[in-house]
Amino acid sequence: MATLSILEGRVIDPASNLDSVTNVHIADGKILAIGTPPTDFSAEQQINAKNQIVCPGLIDLSVRLCEPGAEHKGTILSETRAAAANGITTVCCPPDTNPVIDTPAVAELIQKRATEAGMAKVLPLAAMTQALKGEQLAEIGRLKEAGCIGVSNVLPITNTQVLRHAYAYAANCEMTVFLQPIEPWLSKGCIHEGTISTRLGLSGIPETAETIAVARDLLLIEMTGVRAHFCRLSTARAVSMIKEAQAKGLPVTADVSAHHLFLTDKDIKNYNSQCHVSPPLRSHDDKTGLREGLLQGNINAISSDHQPHEADAKLSPFAMTASGISALDTLLPLCLRFAEEMQIDLTTALGYVTHKPAQILGISAGTLAIDCPADLCIFDPNSHWRLTPDNMQSLGHNSPFLNSEFKGKVSYTIINGQIVDIDKE
Repeated sequence: MATLSILEGRVIDPASNLDSVTNVHIADGKILAIGTPPTDFSAEQQINAKNQIVCPGLIDLSVRLCEPGAEHKGTILSETRAAAANGITTVCCPPDTNPVIDTPAVAELIQKRATEAGMAKVLPLAAMTQALKGEQLAEIGRLKEAGCIGVSNVLPITNTQVLRHAYAYAANCEMTVFLQPIEPWLSKGCIHEGTISTRLGLSGIPETAETIAVARDLLLIEMTGVRAHFCRLSTARAVSMIKEAQAKGLPVTADVSAHHLFLTDKDIKNYNSQCHVSPPLRSHDDKTGLREGLLQGNINAISSDHQPHEADAKLSPFAMTASGISALDTLLPLCLRFAEEMQIDLTTALGYVTHKPAQILGISAGTLAIDCPADLCIFDPNSHWRLTPDNMQSLGHNSPFLNSEFKGKVSYTIINGQIVDIDKE
């Protein structure tokens, strides 16, 4: 069996609250021991991780791979390579590919190509309705059998009866619904509705575009009993609503994108299209509310919300540009920056991108527990670097953080006990 020892690293496992300078021993793709190995253990390969942090591989709840359908923006190979280069060992793929992930064939194709790529693990989300049109339910049971980890709307479903039946169907299949709360008629703008949108003359999206959808979803979740995860909340008011629902015992969790923890609508000055995202960057108060939601445990995880685009997609007037950020390169460093700014320990901060996303997905990952898959990230927390198009691994270089200084650089990514070679063809 393949064996590997990681020596003298600062091992942080948020799932078990471990933070200690020790060794990690791996055999046959799984964690064999922490500290002292069994007497009959012999490592075929060793990594000296002195002065580096060894933690579970990161788990990203939203990564557009762009394949099938938009390979000019990214491919399964390019984007999983970018994930692995940044310590991300598992990614969730939303269903808005082309064709949509509404049949077992598409789900199986994506997983097959991810396996062939040999980089990060890919967990597809199934479409809640056929072609994401919000009319006819997709075959959720068959999609689960095909490897889909949950179901998602992505696009708003305006017919509440269809939505109710979709939740009931998902609950019957014991599938989590991943919800992007969007009220379709109020969300036709391009930035947050407020003084900035007025000053720039851009159509605004009010906070109620999110909160009305959250309210409707929570009522239907209560009715059907489905387990639900709210994706990439952007408003403080929505966080308060989730907090109340959790206090009532509803089975709901939530995540926030890393960029919403640092950017606001004020960063759109000079019509910076790199800040065109959906949901939009909100106010300073919203950013504060999102941060507090994380610290209080009402928001459970941080995702990248990775959406790579070709250069031309960001060159039109702001309202006509494609929304989204190429965000795999900045997930870990922004998480580390969040820990520093909010003065929280690394165990807590890394939990937002390791074991907490794993809990949301219901998978055996995000931990260094014995016999769990040996998916690990090793990074130098003191390495300073600058984000440039040349060092971004994704095909998409669209980021508002270009030319920003970061701290924390990945040295090794290990998946199933194997060091990932991101340079292989």
